[in-house]
Amino acid sequence: MTVRTRFAPSPTGYMHVGNLRTALYTYLIARQNGGKFILRIEDTDQGRYVEGAVDLIYRTMKETGMYWDEGPDVGGDYGPYIQSERRGLYMEYAKQLIEKGAAYYCFCDKEALEEQKPADSKIPNKYDGRCRRLSKEEVEANLAAGKPFVIRQHIPEGGTTTFVDEVYGEITVDNSELDDQILIKTDGLPTYNFANVVDDHLMNITHVVRGKEYLSSTPKYNLLYEAFGWEIPKYIHCAPVMKDAQNKLSKRNGDASYEDLIKKGYLKDAVLNYIALLGWAPKSEQEKFTLEELIREFDISGISKSPAIFDSEKLAWLNGEYIKALSPEEFLEMAMPYIQQVTDRTDLDFALLASLLQGRTQVLNEIPPMIDFIGALPEYDIALYTHKKMKTTPENSLDALKATLPVLEALTDWSQESIHTALFELIAKLEVKNGIILWPLRTALSGKAFTPGGGVELAYLLGKEETLKRIQKGIEKLS
Repeated sequence: MTVRTRFAPSPTGYMHVGNLRTALYTYLIARQNGGKFILRIEDTDQGRYVEGAVDLIYRTMKETGMYWDEGPDVGGDYGPYIQSERRGLYMEYAKQLIEKGAAYYCFCDKEALEEQKPADSKIPNKYDGRCRRLSKEEVEANLAAGKPFVIRQHIPEGGTTTFVDEVYGEITVDNSELDDQILIKTDGLPTYNFANVVDDHLMNITHVVRGKEYLSSTPKYNLLYEAFGWEIPKYIHCAPVMKDAQNKLSKRNGDASYEDLIKKGYLKDAVLNYIALLGWAPKSEQEKFTLEELIREFDISGISKSPAIFDSEKLAWLNGEYIKALSPEEFLEMAMPYIQQVTDRTDLDFALLASLLQGRTQVLNEIPPMIDFIGALPEYDIALYTHKKMKTTPENSLDALKATLPVLEALTDWSQESIHTALFELIAKLEVKNGIILWPLRTALSGKAFTPGGGVELAYLLGKEETLKRIQKGIEKLS
């Protein structure tokens, strides 16, 4: 049997982290088994449809390397792959269920449904099944009169339903706990719960990956499969991704989507790698995986039953490892938009600046605050000149800058090498520790406690004119 998996997102906005994880696990199962990966757009909830969301799904999947074998844009033998374009076939299958006694027409209006609600809000609101008891003649009369209807699933009143999940094992549910869910809405469109069963069967889907929140609906799905006499796919339900111990990550609550993470300066490969580890444990100690390595290493048995906490610090660390592994040219290309946020200078040695930043950067959006001093010297307190380790104070820093200024003014060759040579000759001449000269210089040039690079690199990057101007300003402040 060929393994066939599907990722079936709703076009309701950005791709949130949990949704992307579902796509990834679904993709990995297909690829490691030499199977087919299908993309299906589930747009039956037209009220939540967001313009442009389908293109965003395509773009995100392609950016992360999860290419599909069948889908709306590439076609396939089981199309169409957009649910709204399949709307004509669901009613046919719903009517088959009515003939089998596994579904029925329900003509209850809003008022009738309100009457059935229990007074106690803690009691689950279940449809009472009154339309199950309509005679065939009553049903036909209502249909002939054009009375609006939905089609509901007829859940057996007694007994139990058992299913097996690859993560949670065998689960048995009393049928009395299940509600007669709606299969076809009054507008003739199917509900998600019905459409996904029909589509999964018609597309020969063998493995269904989805969130744990659908675990409670799975007995209803199985009853539908059994009523049709269809083979039931393997289920892989994944525990939610949590913001913290109490709160789920949620697109509706504005939590980080894939798009947001990329805009903040996370690398797509790092994001995908981290998402794979949210609720899945590899058998080895390895944490950094390429997509090809994930295909080899992924195992359903490693999926956890417990919720995964989205750890921003862990993601930043992993992203930093990916940044360190970039070639200098790749990092410079990625860093340039962030460098240009704080300076419009074109005469900088960008390759040097990038080399100073690469080992210090975990997320690309950290770059602007690290180098904002290049565009303009910030206002700073002279307390910055005090450094215990360097043994500097505002008093000896003033002396250091006064000694440094003429040395740098005299330079005709403004290169890193010549600046380094001149400053270390001064240090030797004054018979002082390196920090006595270099720390005040770094402070005067940046106005910051931490910078990528020391005094020599900063002087070279800023250029002679700007360097001398900032040293003079430091002398004025310290005087």
